Amino acid sequence: MPSPVAPHADRDGRAEAGARRGATPPPGISPRGRAALIALLLTCLSLIVAYWALWYTARPLVASETRPAYVEFEQAFPLVDAWLALCLRGAVAALARRQPAALLWLLAGGGAGLYLCGMDVLYDLEHGIWGQGAGGALEVAINALTLAGSAGVPRWSWRRRAALLQG
Repeated sequence: MPSPVAPHADRDGRAEAGARRGATPPPGISPRGRAALIALLLTCLSLIVAYWALWYTARPLVASETRPAYVEFEQAFPLVDAWLALCLRGAVAALARRQPAALLWLLAGGGAGLYLCGMDVLYDLEHGIWGQGAGGALEVAINALTLAGSAGVPRWSWRRRAALLQG
């Protein structure tokens, strides 16, 4: 029985192990796609900064609840959000400079976002936060956007890892 795996040549003419017959080549990154991703990452970075600026200066605008336990829970997030912001900033810089490190920063940022989302969703579900008016609606939106971006960006990046690693 013939193997479903057929060698494909890489850019130096060497066969790539594991390439499947009939598989489409991995997608590249257009200048427009790179610019769109950079804009998305900068938007996310801006939202993180805005959230924490409001948390410390106008908390009622972003707080879903006023219980001390909720405030203590939220107070645990600045360091992890700072790590996520650093990953986003690193990805933006590496993408703009066409550096291979973009893949690392994009995957690290996606992992950080998924971790944050998991913690936040679990707390919100256990404490009924989503059903608490405008603050609960804001939490749902934050959770949904965090999940979509944190799963979508690494997926996009992994599919384009060859292009990202080439710069």
